[in-house]
Amino acid sequence: MSLTNVWVQTVADGLVRADQVVGVDAHPTPALPGKPSRWLLDVVLPNSIGSGSREGWVVSALHRTLIQTSHDPGDAPAALTRLLAQLDLSSAAGVIVTSLADDDPGVRFRFVPFASPAPGHHTGAEYL
Repeated sequence: MSLTNVWVQTVADGLVRADQVVGVDAHPTPALPGKPSRWLLDVVLPNSIGSGSREGWVVSALHRTLIQTSHDPGDAPAALTRLLAQLDLSSAAGVIVTSLADDDPGVRFRFVPFASPAPGHHTGAEYL
């Protein structure tokens, strides 16, 4: 993928460059006493992270959450990968924002292109 100018907005970690995404994952969190299970829609990055204890070290893929929902996000992973493929073909530049639809439980993706400077005005500090 050559999506070096497309970024994906995460819930808590800022922006992830789309060409770094190697996977999209939807999975439920475990339910805790007094707290129901939630579904997470994550992008997977090519880095691994680890944590350990006396019993051993655990290494896993680095996930960044795009959205949390109380229900299964269904085909959201396929919808996001389809959008990434479409943007890759168009040499796009901007940010993908994830949201929940107001009228149904579906996950929505919106591409917000970067604003282009006016022709001939590419040297101002706000564009550097």
